[in-house]
Amino acid sequence: MLNIAHRGFRSKYPENTMIAFKKAFEAGADGVEFDVHLTKDGEVVIIHDERIDRTTDGKGRVQDYTYQELRQFNAAKGFELDKEEIPLLEEYLEYVKDIDIVTNIELKTGVYSYLGIEDKVNDLLKKYELEDKVIISSFNHFSILRMKKINPNLQYGLLTDSWMHEPWNYLNSLEVKHYHPSGYGMSEDLIRGIHENGLCVNVWFGSERWDFEDVIKMGVDAIITDYPDEIDEIKKKLIK
Repeated sequence: MLNIAHRGFRSKYPENTMIAFKKAFEAGADGVEFDVHLTKDGEVVIIHDERIDRTTDGKGRVQDYTYQELRQFNAAKGFELDKEEIPLLEEYLEYVKDIDIVTNIELKTGVYSYLGIEDKVNDLLKKYELEDKVIISSFNHFSILRMKKINPNLQYGLLTDSWMHEPWNYLNSLEVKHYHPSGYGMSEDLIRGIHENGLCVNVWFGSERWDFEDVIKMGVDAIITDYPDEIDEIKKKLIK
């Protein structure tokens, strides 16, 4: 069972920043999950929202700034830390290229389609030879299909925030291996059905705590969590 840090170690560090990713690995995470957008000049950057207002000291849409303009803002808003910049996807890939971890890249294309983002992400993965260590996910399943046409050899995950009836039928129809539903209310029957169809279920949680141990015992393949330190402790306890 993989322990995937949601936007890095965001319960203790500013989300989607390099320090949050590094601290997640130190806390025992097997990998990280983060979101990507495109800047005005076509750079792939790591940030959750379409706007920078919530997580930085700036205002406005990501797509209205060049990357150099975005660098002026502090992405450690609300934390007593030195300035953290909004990272480039390339900066992150350079950092992890020789580390044995899993990276879940969420294409944030639900509001703005960011023409060409799938090609740009694929080109960077090829450049750093990380295609076998990445899962590409999105709530926008059209975006997943676009990227599958570009590179059918990557692993893909379909994000959902509502329940699907027999989701394995939908995943198999799109030839996608990973199902990424909300973990709240997860059932053993659903997990069993996913596994019987040769698929993986990677559940995500928001900031609200849950009975993570119970979910792990059900047999999920990964938990995407704000609390990688707690998940690491639970995994260690269950192994004993």
